[in-house]
Amino acid sequence: MSDSPSTAQPVVWHLGRHGEVAGGMTQVVNAYLAWPFSRSHVKVIASRDGSKGPRAWYLAWRALQRVFLLDRSQPQVLVAHLSQGGSFVREGMLMCLAAWRGVPTIAHLHGSSFAAFARRRPFWVRRVLGHANAVIALSDETSNAVRTLLPHARIERLPNAVPAGRPRDKEQLVVFGGVVSARKGVDILVKAWRAAGAGRGWTLVIAGPHVDPTVVDLSLPDALWLGGVAHSELMEWLDRSAVAVLPSRDEAMPMFILEAMARDNCVIAGAVGGIPAVLSEGRGYLVAPGSLSDLTTVMEEVLTDQRARQAVAAKGREAFDTNFSSAAVYPRIEDLWIQVALGTGYGHRGGR
Repeated sequence: MSDSPSTAQPVVWHLGRHGEVAGGMTQVVNAYLAWPFSRSHVKVIASRDGSKGPRAWYLAWRALQRVFLLDRSQPQVLVAHLSQGGSFVREGMLMCLAAWRGVPTIAHLHGSSFAAFARRRPFWVRRVLGHANAVIALSDETSNAVRTLLPHARIERLPNAVPAGRPRDKEQLVVFGGVVSARKGVDILVKAWRAAGAGRGWTLVIAGPHVDPTVVDLSLPDALWLGGVAHSELMEWLDRSAVAVLPSRDEAMPMFILEAMARDNCVIAGAVGGIPAVLSEGRGYLVAPGSLSDLTTVMEEVLTDQRARQAVAAKGREAFDTNFSSAAVYPRIEDLWIQVALGTGYGHRGGR
């Protein structure tokens, strides 16, 4: 990436979080910044970093200044990474400011509960997304929610993507990565592990900040509770592990699933959000959200049947390489960025 881009290549500004901040949305931006895009210059405007108080206000104010001072003489597009709740209002208003100044914009929707948020706050969703030249949705549910409120919006159903991993010889490790909470299904994971995992020679590794103490059980046998770890450390665990598990009750399209597939893990996940579309047709094991019996049955099969486990991991890796790898997805995303920046095909606000 160059700091002095030529006028022939658009600048793509990503508005949101980056760096070592927990959350899949952050990893999406980090991956964009690290990838060698050949037809655009990718940069970031940090609007938050997980902090609160004065630091959070400072970042928001600085982001507002940077958006207000964007140089409109060069081709560019601002991609606002939006979730539900405060994220939608904060980054959404900054996106609206960019649109008001004549900068083309894209709303990249994340968040596990965006469809429900759109039903509760239709005014805000119409108001914010109506200023976007295009909307990127991760799931059909999110896409349909936007279409209901903004029938003429330009919606692109594009998956998140991650770079390929560096898997090594697999160990008897089952890895969970995410916020340790009931929403992520850690409560039923603990119970399923006691019933089907502990005592079989496997180790359960639970990586993520403990935001819900009621689901933390430090006495769980054959389990490691790592707490919050750097993203690179979590990827090292996935390189070593044979199984990845995320029995969530609520998701959009978690990066952890794709990162696990990229590292030849057999994936077990809750059938919510965009996960079924990724893991269907034998590419992973889907369990009903909140179902202890489903998770226990699947975990027992996965840990005891090596042939089945490896077959699912192989299908998952093949699907990742074809549909969800950076090499497969990023050219499509860059096409959209450039079209919006140059006004070719996405030159008008679609929802207003």
